[in-house]
Amino acid sequence: MKMFRLLVCLSTLCIFLICGVGCAKRVDNSTIRIGYFPNINHAQIVVGMAEGTFAAYLGPKVKIKTTLFNAGPSLIEAVFSGDIDIACVGPSPVINGYVRSGGKALKVIAGVTSGGSLFVVRKDSHIKKVADLDGKRIATPQLGNTQDIALRAYIKKFGLKPREKGGTVDILPLRNPDILNLFMRKQLDGAWVPEPWASRIIRQAEGEVFLDERTLWEDGQFSSTLMIVGTDFLERHPDYVKRWLAAHVKITRWIHQHPRKAVKVVCEQIKAISGVSLPQEIIKDAFLRLEATYDPIVPSLLSYAEMAYDAGFLGNQRFDLSGLVDLRLLNEVLKERALPLINE
Repeated sequence: MKMFRLLVCLSTLCIFLICGVGCAKRVDNSTIRIGYFPNINHAQIVVGMAEGTFAAYLGPKVKIKTTLFNAGPSLIEAVFSGDIDIACVGPSPVINGYVRSGGKALKVIAGVTSGGSLFVVRKDSHIKKVADLDGKRIATPQLGNTQDIALRAYIKKFGLKPREKGGTVDILPLRNPDILNLFMRKQLDGAWVPEPWASRIIRQAEGEVFLDERTLWEDGQFSSTLMIVGTDFLERHPDYVKRWLAAHVKITRWIHQHPRKAVKVVCEQIKAISGVSLPQEIIKDAFLRLEATYDPIVPSLLSYAEMAYDAGFLGNQRFDLSGLVDLRLLNEVLKERALPLINE
């Protein structure tokens, strides 16, 4: 009887062990999952995947799985769920995601792009100064996104408010393609948009630059795209993250050294990835207004957080953002290459 009970216990234990192994969520340690937008302000990933730079740095045993996104919030959700390990995304979704997760879900590990955000208006809109925005219809790509927050902060400085807050400026959150179409129909007066949409509006919809956002920032530098990593992935695979960052630094420097070739590669790859063919002159225009970088330009990131709080997108209580940025691995890469380190 004792032997029978022992066999039953052992059998039950085996069943639990088998179920535990089989039912646990499997994590493929040989795959790194990347999320990004097929856009020029994510140029390093576009170029690096096309040229095989990331694959070369990660080595043959590590697979790279890429997923394309068209909105920052959905990308952040994928990081939350553990479906994306490393991603490129704008400051606003990053800050919002960090605050929502109580500072646990993600870290900023590098910059990607500085600049490339413009306030464009119709040439016949009669908008020549900020006061002329009174009663006008101004579009942004998404409620609470980086450009939306920048617009709200900008008009507030001049005593204007959005219509929903009792003011006179209609701020309309619309998809970038819809903004372009409505510009062509003269149903919008202006838009605060990222590149290449600003250049497209200027060339294809009779728009003109009212404000280049670079003029609002010290030295014309502000973070428009960041590289983030899921905290869990960073803790489990710092070696993968460091190799990815080494490739990112190499590609960023290559873009600066070969701007014409970079434009050509980005044009070709955006068409191959998304099916959208952009004229090279639009890409060239856009590249002149942004800068590929690995510096996250932390002061601008924290300023965006303040603007988001002031606009009511992050609740009423300020959240401690001191743990948002982790540049240790990036600075290791830079030190090994005798390049200047980045301050957090």
